[in-house]
This record gives sequence, structure tokens and C-alpha cells, in this order.
Amino acid sequence: LSLIAILLFSFTGMAGTTLTLEESIDIALQNSIVLNMAREGSKGAVAQKNEAMTGFLPKFSTSYNYTRLNEEPFTRFQGLPAGPLSFMNGLEVPMGTKDNFNWVIEARQPLFAGGGIWANYQASRIGEDIARQEETAKYQDVVQEVKVAYFNVLRAQKIQEAANQSVEMLKAHRDVAENYFHVGMIPKNDLLYAEVELANGRQAQVRAQNAVDLAKSRLNTVLKRRIFEPVEVVDILTYQPLQQTFEDCLNIAKQSRPELKISSLKAAQAGKLVRVAESEFFPSLNVVGNYTRFGDEISVSGSDYKDMENWYLMAVASWNFWEWGKTKFRVDAGRARENQALDAARELNDQIILEIKNAYLNLQEAESQISVSQKLIEQAGENFRISEERYRERVGTSTEVLDAQTLLTKSKSEYANALGDYNINLARLQRAMGIINR
Repeated sequence: LSLIAILLFSFTGMAGTTLTLEESIDIALQNSIVLNMAREGSKGAVAQKNEAMTGFLPKFSTSYNYTRLNEEPFTRFQGLPAGPLSFMNGLEVPMGTKDNFNWVIEARQPLFAGGGIWANYQASRIGEDIARQEETAKYQDVVQEVKVAYFNVLRAQKIQEAANQSVEMLKAHRDVAENYFHVGMIPKNDLLYAEVELANGRQAQVRAQNAVDLAKSRLNTVLKRRIFEPVEVVDILTYQPLQQTFEDCLNIAKQSRPELKISSLKAAQAGKLVRVAESEFFPSLNVVGNYTRFGDEISVSGSDYKDMENWYLMAVASWNFWEWGKTKFRVDAGRARENQALDAARELNDQIILEIKNAYLNLQEAESQISVSQKLIEQAGENFRISEERYRERVGTSTEVLDAQTLLTKSKSEYANALGDYNINLARLQRAMGIINR
């Protein structure tokens, strides 16, 4: 019984898993390393925004220190006039202790920082939006990659089907030619020609099978599965006409393409960072509260010479008014990066327009090829049928049949290629517009 179970399990494993496109996308999204990196980037951006938010809040700090003096602090009486106190001249009176312990708690609340705290928070908040859009872009990249790999498997399988049908037709023709040769109706050259074409067809069949295996390995790689893991896919290689015009595609891209949003956000973020640098031209104002405890023992419970605790509250204004142009140079560098980001946004816009144009033209080309290939299959099929009938009636030649069969196989392969190209270019156009989905 256990042997039967093992054999059944092995057979099931060899049969592979049948995946829909949606299931394939789910697996890829779950296993994608680049998407996980983008998610971590989003988490980091959120943390950085929260860090910037703390700039508005008071800061609390504490310190504990111990100081050991070489001798007790003292004061010496000197210069006392002659009289009853003159004997105190030279007398040393202790003023402190050798061991000194201090515990300090301080609170600092910024009131004004030249707008730098607010600008830094805005820049971090924009950084969070950038990270979210980058995550969206990686998500769409993964979906596109899966779709391309998935459709390539389907295309390779349809080409393999055409190759298999070709071998069957070549084998049937070879069998007919062999019968005709045995009864002396055709010369041996015709039989040899049929056998050579059958051998070529079988070789093409091997290449088609290899192409299917390679396409499946590529799909497994995209899904982060074992490269040789058996897999089957659901056939969804169909033709669905595109409804949008080229102008529609451009308008959709302007609204939806994450990379355009990222470039715009980066320019805005660079502007906020310029404002952060400019804030150093202004003074800063803080309120500081301090509480201190003192003692000659580790418990900081006071001493004979000093109170145990004291506190104070003060306002502190500070201004670095001269640093040899350091702040100006920092502002100039920030403005240069802002201009660079604006130029990059304009350049990216032109690249995306070209990307959409290329995908749109490729889609139209594949669409035209689909229509042509469908007609060619019908014509080639009829031509093969007529040629085969003529050969059976002995009014046609073996060459005509084989040529007709080659044309039919080529037409089927071109149709499969056109269908694959159309679906792949549709996915690329959708990615170029920023609307690719499951």
C-alpha cells in the first residue's frame, strides 16, 4: 500500500501544478524580493516621518556624575585688622567636600527654529509618499514580469501544438508516399523527400518542446520557485481589442504612472530641504527647565555645605551669525539638487511618452498580424486540403503537399506569435500607463 501511495505522489508531482494568471501573480507578489525591499522602504519612510515629528516635542535628558577633588574646598582668612579677630588670619575654613555627586534632569522645548523643524517634517512626509509610490511601481513591475512570462509559456505551447500537428501530417503523408512507392506509383526520390521533411518536422518539434520547457523555467524563476518544478498554465491567450487611443493612454499615464508621481514628489522634497537649510540663517529660541540634586554621597541627599536640590527655568536664544558662508553653500547645494530634480521630472516625462508610443505601435502591429494570420491559416488550410486531394488523385506532386503543409504550420506559428506579442505588448502598455493589474 505504501508503495502505491509513493507512486501516486510521484505521479502527481510530475504532473505539476496548474496555475491561473491570478494565482501566478499572487505567488510572485508573495515571494518577490524587490517588492519586499520596497515594503521595507515604506516602513523606513514612515519611521523617518515619525522621527521628524518629534522635532516639535520637548526633549528630556538626565545625567549623573561623580567628582573627586584632591582636597576639600576651603577659604582662608587674611588681612584681618589687629583686634580680637586677628587670630583668625591664616585660618582655613572648609567650604565643601572631596566627594561630589550630581543628578541633573533637563527639559528643552524648541519655540522657534527658523522654520527648519516644520520644513524637515514636510520633507519626511513627502518621503513617505515617495516610498509608497515606489512600492506601487515595484508591484506593477512584478505583475508585468509575471504576465510576460505567463504569455510566453502559452505562446510556446501553441507553437508546440503547431509543430506536433505538423509532425502528424508529415507522418501521414510519408505513409501515403510509402504505400505509393511500394506499388510503383511514385519514384523513391519522392519517398525520401517525404522522410526528410518528417525528420525536419521532428527536429522542429524538439525545438518547440525545448522552448516550452525554457518558458516554464522562466515562469518558475519569476515566481521564485524551483526552476525545474513542473507547472501547467491555463490558456487565456485571446485577442481583446484595445479601447483607448494614444492620447487616452498619455492622459491615463499622467494621472496614474507612479514614476511621474515620484519625480514630482522628489522635486517638492528637494524644495523643502532647501527650506531646512535656509532656517540656519535665523536664530533659534528654546525654553530650558533644569532640576539638579547634589550630595556628598551616592544618594545625592545634600551635604553640610550645599542644599540637596535646586531648579531653574530659562529662555535661551542662540544664533550662529558667522560660519564663513557654510549655510549659504548648503542652501546653494540644496537649490541645485532641486533644479536637478525638476529637470529629471521633465526628462522622465519625455521618456514615458516614448515608452507609451513604442508599446502602442507594437500593439497595433501585433493586432494587424493577428488579423492577417487568421486569414492565412484559413487559406493555408484550404490549400493543404486541395494539395493533399490532388496528390491522392495523382494529379499533384508530393512537393506541393509538403510546401502546403509547411505554409500551414508557418501560419499557425505566426498566429501564435502574434497572439503572444499582442498580450505581452498590452501588458507593457498597461505598465507604461501605470494601470497594470491582475
